[in-house]
Amino acid sequence: MYVVKSPLSDENLKTVSEALQGALVDLIDLSLVAKQIHWNVVGPRFRSVHLQLDEVVATARTHSDTVAERAAALGVPPDGRAATVAVGSGIGVTPEGWVDDATAVSALVDALGAVITRMRERIAATEEPDPVTQDIIITITADLEKHHWMFQAANG
Repeated sequence: MYVVKSPLSDENLKTVSEALQGALVDLIDLSLVAKQIHWNVVGPRFRSVHLQLDEVVATARTHSDTVAERAAALGVPPDGRAATVAVGSGIGVTPEGWVDDATAVSALVDALGAVITRMRERIAATEEPDPVTQDIIITITADLEKHHWMFQAANG
C-alpha cells in the first residue's frame, strides 16, 4: 500500500493533523445540523431561513472536502465517519422535531459560534507548523463568520 509522505516534521504534522481532523468533524456536523433544521423549520420566515440553511450546508460540505483533501495531501487519512463526528464535534444538541424559525436561527447562531471558536484556535495552532493549512482554516472561518453574522442579524 502506498503511503503519502508529509513534508512536515512529525511534531508539526501532529499539530496540523489534529487541527484538520477537528475542522473536518466540525464541518461535517455543521452540515448535518443545518440540514436537520432545514427539514424541520416552520414559521413566517420559513422560506428565507430554509434557503439560508442550505447555504450553510453547501459551505460546510465544500470546506469539509477541502480539509479532508489537505489532510490526505499531508499523509493523514481523514476520518469523517459518523461515530467519529458524534464524539468529536463541538456543536451542541440540535433541536428535535419541528423548529420555529426564531429557534432555528438561534440554533444556527450557537452552532456557528461553537465552530468558529474552535476554528480560531486552529488558526493559532497552525500558524507556525503549516501556514498553508492555516490559510485554509482562515478562509473557512471567514465564510463561517459571514453566515454567523447573517443569522445573528435575522433575529435582530
